[in-house]
This record gives sequence, structure tokens and C-alpha cells, in this order.
Amino acid sequence: MAAAGAKPALMPPGEPVLTYAALASAAARYANALVAAGVKPGDRVAVQVEKSAANVCLYLGCLKAGAVYNPLNTAYTAAELEYFIGDAEPALVVVSAQTAAKLASLRVARSIPRMETLEPDGTGSMADLAAGQADRHATVMRQPTDLAALLYTSGTTGRSKGAMITHENLVSNALTLSDYWGFTGDDVLLHALPI
Repeated sequence: MAAAGAKPALMPPGEPVLTYAALASAAARYANALVAAGVKPGDRVAVQVEKSAANVCLYLGCLKAGAVYNPLNTAYTAAELEYFIGDAEPALVVVSAQTAAKLASLRVARSIPRMETLEPDGTGSMADLAAGQADRHATVMRQPTDLAALLYTSGTTGRSKGAMITHENLVSNALTLSDYWGFTGDDVLLHALPI
């Protein structure tokens, strides 16, 4: 990322453009914040926040720190969250402040070690923790078969299941899409789906 330097990496609506260099720095700060919060390589980080530049930085920070990014749809109910959090057993849960207030009893019931907040505008306790960190982080080396993300299925035929996405899966997907679509560094991609 840092090699692309001043080129735009993210252009979120209503927010400043984030260059590749700025994205790399922010991802490093989030990786350092995760480590400061006690997250270790292989730990799951459950994230239920709106799509935002800060969420992308947190995702990349998880990958840099060797953690497993576990995105949870913001439309999930408290009962659904209880199931997902119980199943994933995250070391850290990141939610909006409003959701954190609703999950106080779940935090105790599921023994969630730590909960932080992150808002769509990039504020919150997780952002505050990241802001105080160094903007460099040596990426934790993981094996291709190590878990990178844990995505829950829609559960149309029964209970939602955690789909385990490895680092190799992420790289393969990126290379396949790049090859199939033929996009280059001059293209701008629109991302409409949840993160």
C-alpha cells in the first residue's frame, strides 16, 4: 500500500480521500491498537459497525496484527449477536456506542474480554486507541492456511454458519478478480456491499 503513496486508495462519500500512504499508516495504528488491547495472532475480532474508512482501516489492521476479522451485519438483532459472539468467541468486539449500551448484559453473559466503539465518522474508543499508536507495524507473518476472516452465512437453510476465509483465500480472490476484471492502478472501483 505504501508503495502507491499519494494515489487515492479510498474515496468514501462525505469524507476526505484517503491515500495509500495514509491507509497504510492508519492500518498500522489500528494493528498496534489491537495489540495494545490484548489481541494476539489468531484471535477473532468481531466488528459490527457501519461501512466506513475507519472500518476498512480496522480490517487491514486485523490482517497486519494476524487477527481474524469477523464482520457482523449491522441489521443483526441482539439475539443473533448473542449466537454469533458465542460461536466466534472473539477476544475483542467493536460496535457503535449505541450497540455497546444494548450489549452490556451480553458482554457479561458471554464473557467478552473487551469491547470498544467505532462510529461511521471514525470516532469512538477504538479510534482513540488507534490515534495514540505508532503508524508503523511489522505485519505478523501467517501461513496461507491460517484464518484471516470469519464470515457468517445468511442461514437460509438453518442456523448461520461461520465460513472460514484463509489468507490464501483472500489472495486468490484478489488475484482472480484482478485477472478477470482486468483492472489496473488507473481504475476506480465502487464497493456497494457490506464490508
